[in-house]
Amino acid sequence: MKPIKLLSGVMTVGFWTLASRVFGLAREIMLLALVGPGPLMDAFVAAFRLPNMFRRFFAEGAFNAAFVPIFSKKLEAGEDPNGFATQAFSGLAFVLLILTSLALIFMPGLVWLTAEGFVGDERFDITVGFGRIVFPYIFLISLAALFSGALNAAGHFAAAAAAPVFLNILAILAMLGGYYMGGEVILWLIWVIPLAGLVQLAIVWIAAERAGVRVRPGLPRWSPDMKRLVVTAIPAALAGGVVQVNLMVGQFVASDFEGALSWLYSADRLYQLPLGVVGIAVGIVLLPDLSRRLKAGDDAGGREAFSRAGELSLAITIPCSVALVVVPLPLVSVLFERGAMGPDDSAAIAAAVAIYGLGLPSFVLQKVLQPLFFAREDTRSPFRYALWAMVINAALAFALKPWLGWIAPAIATTVAGWGMVLQLAIGARAMGNVARFDSRFRNRLWRICIASSVMGGILWVAQLALISWLNMDYIRYLALALLVTIGIVGYGIAGQVLGAFRLSELRGITRRKG
Repeated sequence: MKPIKLLSGVMTVGFWTLASRVFGLAREIMLLALVGPGPLMDAFVAAFRLPNMFRRFFAEGAFNAAFVPIFSKKLEAGEDPNGFATQAFSGLAFVLLILTSLALIFMPGLVWLTAEGFVGDERFDITVGFGRIVFPYIFLISLAALFSGALNAAGHFAAAAAAPVFLNILAILAMLGGYYMGGEVILWLIWVIPLAGLVQLAIVWIAAERAGVRVRPGLPRWSPDMKRLVVTAIPAALAGGVVQVNLMVGQFVASDFEGALSWLYSADRLYQLPLGVVGIAVGIVLLPDLSRRLKAGDDAGGREAFSRAGELSLAITIPCSVALVVVPLPLVSVLFERGAMGPDDSAAIAAAVAIYGLGLPSFVLQKVLQPLFFAREDTRSPFRYALWAMVINAALAFALKPWLGWIAPAIATTVAGWGMVLQLAIGARAMGNVARFDSRFRNRLWRICIASSVMGGILWVAQLALISWLNMDYIRYLALALLVTIGIVGYGIAGQVLGAFRLSELRGITRRKG
């Protein structure tokens, strides 16, 4: 077996995901400045969430959870992986064509189901119009996800990780074009989304061809491999559906409060930075690696990969979580507060960021634990766990809404995230040692927590010292950069002294990549 280099793979995916998230953050900064929280941005968020919801349901969640392990094992055994990929492509395209057609026809119903609070005001009709423009994005991006999964299974991570960057680059260029040409910025943004999907599909399709993954569209046909794929995918699709129900519950609750969808969406974009760089990157690389190791009977290597993935994830995620909880307002106000966005919006977004920050380690740990099940083609267990997480999320969101208002969905999401992790951890115990973190992980975890706490104290003091600078035009950018640098250096020193990590390990990975 030619092993996948886990840490270098995570670094590759993490780098490109970071680039995507940074450009995504720039996109949100521009959107908040040029459009601002209100009816138009609420409508954009609700409309754009529809294709993204189904994309995660059909492609990145369910489909890849089923497709990647099967493709990886066929690749490892030399059992015509390209033929299987072609069958999967044709079947997925057929389903997506039907879904897209139905969505365009019944878009008002979709908007009513996902944002009932819009009914009776201008946001409803705007969202329906926006939704019909952006929904075809799901067809293109879901097919792109298939090629990305095949590339990841083959150990080629760069193109698949880089493709999403182009959505944000094109969105930024579109908004700039609309602003400087005197057009409606939001319309320029909406119309560029399907174009971005086409660009992403072209990038990964070409990269797959060069990597030897040759797929040619054809008529869908039923075969034993497709039956195996569908049987595995259905529980994963249901689990993905549960996750999307959680998002929709939050949107449903928040839609009764004008501006709330915009606040929660902006907070989501901020905590998605570390989640994307670490959690998603680890999940993408770990799943094909575990699948191929299971096929080869390498349990020891599987445990090593699982433990190092968890260690790397928490070494980066826990300090990020602490930072989001300790200094959310400086982060939000400096990054977002300009143009149409004011101090009250910053305070609201900062509150949501702090709550999401408490849940960040749980969101990342899910990405580490789920591949243990998916690599065994077990998608039923995560589905059961997701159902319970959905119950927790919905119960808390609706129960807290009368008391806490629009912030209730953020609290519910965080609590449900930790509930999901607890279930995954308990469920994985039956898998034996391969699903247990090793002694090095356990030894370093508490050191990471202490080092992160030290960093949190340093950040709090530094925030107080820099408070006047953080409120001054132009200087506030320098002040935020200084605050972030102080946090990184403080965590680095504390982590080295306590033995939470070794910088020499990172240098070794960098040299091996070169």
